[in-house]
Amino acid sequence: MLPLKTPTRFLLSLLLLLCSTFVHSQQVTGIWKGKIDKKKVEIKIIQKGDSLTGTAYYYESASNYRRFSVKGYFDKSTNSVVWWDDQLIEDRGDFGNHVIPLLSVADFNCPGGGEMYLNGKASIAENPEEIKGNVALTKLGDPYFPDEWDFVVDNYTIGANDPDIIDSVFLIAFAPIKREAEEPLFDHAPVVHSPPKKKELAVIPMPAITTIDSDIKPLSIEKKFISRQKKVAVEIPIEGDSVELRFYDNAQIDGDSISLFLNEKLLFTNIRLSDKAYIIKLAIDDLNENNELTMVAENLGTIPPNTSFMVALVGEKRYEAKLASTEHSSAMIRLQKPIQHSGF
Repeated sequence: MLPLKTPTRFLLSLLLLLCSTFVHSQQVTGIWKGKIDKKKVEIKIIQKGDSLTGTAYYYESASNYRRFSVKGYFDKSTNSVVWWDDQLIEDRGDFGNHVIPLLSVADFNCPGGGEMYLNGKASIAENPEEIKGNVALTKLGDPYFPDEWDFVVDNYTIGANDPDIIDSVFLIAFAPIKREAEEPLFDHAPVVHSPPKKKELAVIPMPAITTIDSDIKPLSIEKKFISRQKKVAVEIPIEGDSVELRFYDNAQIDGDSISLFLNEKLLFTNIRLSDKAYIIKLAIDDLNENNELTMVAENLGTIPPNTSFMVALVGEKRYEAKLASTEHSSAMIRLQKPIQHSGF
């Protein structure tokens, strides 16, 4: 094969550069429709830096759906888009337990002609190793479900990509929607009236921030403890002088942070899990006969769920347990003293 001449090499390099620039200039932000685990879905993804937010509608019709808030991140080096269903915002119709929070990992593909796809796999958010099905989404223009995020999608390239605007819309969209029982449900695709696009950032209509309830605040760790289901992970018999508990991040170190409650009272907070043990010691004389130690996730890190590896040392005995905590459940460890039998 003859070597390429310099002008040819230059043109080829320029073409490759332009192709690469075109791919990375495509926006993950937008409205994506298709199926995840064979379920119809519409997802509105909003990119803010490397992180993602937005909303996901799993639906059978316009009046039968579940809506989740979405969090995730975009890895530009691999064109991978990772997102998970964070919190259930709205539940309409009769889905039962057919829709559970999912974690999706997809490749961002732009074959040309304005076509964009997300193709990958979805797993259970609480157990990423359990694959549920395929992700097959196409980026389309008009939404099937109108909501607050349409403003950001429509105006993203002319100023609505500002983090303050995204945070403001998120605060509105995050609030659970309350609908009156007599409100008629539409049974067809709703008509979408997008706000007019503006060419100047200064005149972009801001969302109605005044509609935000001033009492809406992130849940305190105490409220998270109360509202989440407690799942017993392990029961440990205790005796002697003390029990030593060591907590590690169970998987990749991704910023997991937890709080610990002992018998419904906050014991420790802001525990950042890592490959180094966070150690607590409990005097057994100060404990009840039956004790409940609950691990509550303060966040889910970058790879949900929040998982930890616990080692309990009781005298010369060693106990181990893998603990998982999510936005919906907390891991509980039962510490039990031996039953005292009274003699006669």
